[in-house]
Amino acid sequence: MANQEKMTRTEKLKVMFHERTVGSLTLSPDNRLNVFEYDKSWLVDGFSVSPIELPLQSGIFIAKPNPFCGNFGVFEDSLPDGYGRYLLHKTLLRHGINDYDLSSLDRLALVGENGMGALTYSPSINLKHEETVTDFDKLQKIALEVLKEKQDKDAGLLLFNSSNSGGARPKAVFSDEDGHWLVKFRHTYDPKNIGDLESRYNTVARKCGITVPDFKLINGKYFASRRFDIDNDGNLIHTCTAGGLICISLSQPFMDYSNLLALTGFITQSREDVEQMYRRMIFNYLTENKDDHCKNFSFYVLRDHESETWRWRLAPAYDLTLCTEGYNGEHATSVNGTGNPRISDFIAVGKKIKISENRCTEILDEVLSGCAELNRYNLKK
Repeated sequence: MANQEKMTRTEKLKVMFHERTVGSLTLSPDNRLNVFEYDKSWLVDGFSVSPIELPLQSGIFIAKPNPFCGNFGVFEDSLPDGYGRYLLHKTLLRHGINDYDLSSLDRLALVGENGMGALTYSPSINLKHEETVTDFDKLQKIALEVLKEKQDKDAGLLLFNSSNSGGARPKAVFSDEDGHWLVKFRHTYDPKNIGDLESRYNTVARKCGITVPDFKLINGKYFASRRFDIDNDGNLIHTCTAGGLICISLSQPFMDYSNLLALTGFITQSREDVEQMYRRMIFNYLTENKDDHCKNFSFYVLRDHESETWRWRLAPAYDLTLCTEGYNGEHATSVNGTGNPRISDFIAVGKKIKISENRCTEILDEVLSGCAELNRYNLKK
């Protein structure tokens, strides 16, 4: 694919899950909006890939123009953003393609079978196959060169090794004898000990009763987290961010934790998961993790083999680290409508989701005790 003329425009895509057809994606007649329809066989024993936006029922669904330029939130999650979008832009330019001219179907076809999570898209558009690199010092060096715009010839290499993952920081996926991992690298603005800092935050989060994936430091400096979108047997798990589920864009940080708690209760029907989200809210504020935006909370679908039913659950916590900048110095997600919550605000959002005041206080005390060494917040009554 040397130039734009050789890239065939995508008219229709099959959305696949474990080689089964979930449904089809096409464009509206004006080529502005995505149109989705579940496959008839999937309706028999499948699950809704996005319960709010795409409930499991027959008929066509038409995406809204905003906030994802005519795409559905769940499929927008499959696309690279932040660092990944930057790499894709650089990679396509080297093929003579301006990615701003592509439709969301074209972008999903470029992801094909190489995205995060279990959804794949067919037919795919294949760029040059790059080599898998596990020399992490080399990847870190290349990532900084590309981010500083010293070169872009290796943008495709970085994109391939990141598996189209999102987020602001450079990443790569790899597997070893212990499992499947996502490793993070330092951005140009990160301190050199960013990996060690994230490892410390995850250690403390566990003390606070927060579920985090297994993690380790590679070469003593690169934070690696076990991928929660792959099970112990190597099967990919369907995963969706909170932003994807309720169609909120990363560029519009107006979410409140009451929204996240309500979403958790609705989609999981699990008191345990609601309380888990409540813990994460408190932890993020006490430890000054202001990067608590809508894509940093995820949910996944697990199969209950006894009942042979699919069930949504809250995915493990991720991207837990010190982030003082946030959005104009504020948290991406407010608590009870404020970015400077008091104890009364934390209790108020808990009571809205029917957590008793006593239980709210218990969880608050547990997190306060667990993260004492990282507590940077002046919590007032």
